[in-house]
Amino acid sequence: MTRRLGWFLAGGLLVALLLAGVVSNFASASPDGLDATAREGCTFDAGGEITSGTCMVQQEGAHQLSDSPLAGYGMRGIDNGFLSTALAGTAGVLITFGLGGGLFWLARRRKPAASSSDQAA
Repeated sequence: MTRRLGWFLAGGLLVALLLAGVVSNFASASPDGLDATAREGCTFDAGGEITSGTCMVQQEGAHQLSDSPLAGYGMRGIDNGFLSTALAGTAGVLITFGLGGGLFWLARRRKPAASSSDQAA
């Protein structure tokens, strides 16, 4: 049974890595529903700068982690956009898989608490 689980997890990891490393580069650059709603009421120029109007986007500020290595769906220091996005997505999947796997491993290794019927004996 554990061999099947290992193959299942390896297959899931491979699919996630392919999606994050390759397919993510073909995602739409158009604003999603939340971004589109936040932009309602403003007029933008070709560079994405607000030229007139009032909208929620005018109130946004820089994110606290905007200078982190994986900010902006890319990896800082890599000039090739395709490679930068692929590496950032792959790193994100590996970090998430590692943290999740570690937490599951820790939870599985915990000894169950003794029940009240065990203590009475």
